[in-house]
Amino acid sequence: MEIIAVANQKGGVGKTTTTVNLAAALSLIAKKKVLLIDLDSQGNATTSLGLDKNALTHTMADVLLDGVPLADAIIKSEQGVDVIGANRDLAGIDVSLAGVSDAPFLLRQAIADAKAANRLDYDYIIMDCAPSLSMITVNALAATEGVIIPMQCEYYALEGVADLIATIDKLKNINPNLSIRGVVRTLFDYRNTLAQDVSAELVRHFGDLVYQTSIPRNVRLAEAPSFGQSIFGYEKSSKGAIAYHMLMNEVVAQSKARNLSA
Repeated sequence: MEIIAVANQKGGVGKTTTTVNLAAALSLIAKKKVLLIDLDSQGNATTSLGLDKNALTHTMADVLLDGVPLADAIIKSEQGVDVIGANRDLAGIDVSLAGVSDAPFLLRQAIADAKAANRLDYDYIIMDCAPSLSMITVNALAATEGVIIPMQCEYYALEGVADLIATIDKLKNINPNLSIRGVVRTLFDYRNTLAQDVSAELVRHFGDLVYQTSIPRNVRLAEAPSFGQSIFGYEKSSKGAIAYHMLMNEVVAQSKARNLSA
């Protein structure tokens, strides 16, 4: 089981879109067992998969604050992806966890407990992080080995990625295996000179960590969440669906390479 965090401290970069559609592609096309964990109090990943975030029996807040077993919070979506949802109950969790000594490790422990009880049978766990360095994001980074960074190719986005890299380096003291799995260029416009320049700068800095697939700015990707569907349920022939299919292939290839080297 691989645990992947999709994170960027900058908002509006296609983070949730990437989380939802990568998870859906892994499930629907690669036929993998996938669990999506929504760690953003806005609950956008939850609603993007057709679930009512305000009608959930248990959310990630219950798991982290009340000790509800992780497996008890899992629900199935019609998109083929299992989900642990989130809503506004996650807001302000930093205050609730203030002074809790093991606060950064609550998610990691919940996952470990579920595995020990044989209640967590997945090929991938994909986590959608909030666009901030909150305690919830720290929990995600403490529980994962690989971070996928979605990045829009604009000037200020470079600063956001630099901040996230610094955060990852700092958190290696609590998770020595933490690393960047890949950087994916999102909302990409091939006609934009600045986008091309920033993309080239990314490749110079990150090298092979930059996925070959870039996700285009695509109206179908923007429309799909309002229908509670992934892009594969909404318009599987769109440019957005084709791009996320290609990104999924790269992620699966990474997994095979990791398994071979293990």
